Amino acid sequence: MIQPLQSFYDLNAVKNDRLLFGFSGLKNKKVLIVNTASNCAYTNQYSDLEKLYQLHKDKLVVLAFPANDFKEEEKGSDEEIAGFCKINFGISFPIMQKSVVVKKSNQHEVYQWLTNTEKNGWNKQRPTWNFAKYLINENGILTHYFEPSVSPLSEEVLNAVQQ
Repeated sequence: MIQPLQSFYDLNAVKNDRLLFGFSGLKNKKVLIVNTASNCAYTNQYSDLEKLYQLHKDKLVVLAFPANDFKEEEKGSDEEIAGFCKINFGISFPIMQKSVVVKKSNQHEVYQWLTNTEKNGWNKQRPTWNFAKYLINENGILTHYFEPSVSPLSEEVLNAVQQ
């Protein structure tokens, strides 16, 4: 594993309730970061993300980053997204404010870290679509990238979470 050049724990994001979420509080837990959308063929993965979170919430935090970067599949406001996730999927893990996850001048700093080898140590894979997944281990090291088609409850993801 390659030690990141910039610490994951120095990052922050704003939750959809407008409260700052500091990543320094995530030490000693694995973190699965997922760019999400409410109107996507993969939207039903919210259900599996919640199941994964409930199964492993003692050692795993799931962070959703709603984004409208792929064919405008996330048109809702932060409040609408939160309501949609709660009503339709019972989401209890943190949901961040709607963000830009692709490489643009206003790309969210978390996604700048996830997709820049100079920051995370090895990975340059950007999200290829909604529900791309990045796994960070208990020491703040990015260990895995999972394509959107990979289910959060797949053997591949479960094995990575349980390592």
